[in-house]
Amino acid sequence: MTVAEAQKIRSFTDLRGWQEGHKLVLMVYRVTENFPQKENFALTNQMRRAVVSITSNIAEGFSRFSSKEKHQFYSIAQGSLTELQNQLLISRDIGYLGEGDFKEIAEQTVSVNKLLNGLKRVKLIPNTSY
Repeated sequence: MTVAEAQKIRSFTDLRGWQEGHKLVLMVYRVTENFPQKENFALTNQMRRAVVSITSNIAEGFSRFSSKEKHQFYSIAQGSLTELQNQLLISRDIGYLGEGDFKEIAEQTVSVNKLLNGLKRVKLIPNTSY
C-alpha cells in the first residue's frame, strides 16, 4: 500500500479487506436462505455469525491505534474465516450447498484471507474523522 492509498482510507469501509469480506457476508446470507428450515438455529445461524464476525473484527481492528491491537482483531477475523470455511465444507458435504456456490464462496474466502494477511502487516494509524 502506498502512502497516497493509505491517506485515502478514512473508514473501515475503505479497506479492501472489509469490502471483500462484505461481499462474502452477502454471499453467505444468500445461500443460507435456501438451507432447510431445521437449520435456522444450527448451521445457518453459525455460518452467518462467523461471516459477520469477519467484517466486524476488521472494523474494530481498524479503530484501534496500536499495531498489536489491530493484529489481534485481524487475527480473530481470520479465525472466523477458517470457521466459515469448515462450515462451508460441511454444507457442501451434506448436500445443502451446491458445488458451484461452494466454489464461488470458497474462492472468496481465499481472497479475504489474503487481504487479512496484508492488513496484519500494515502499520497505519487510522483517521477516524468522518
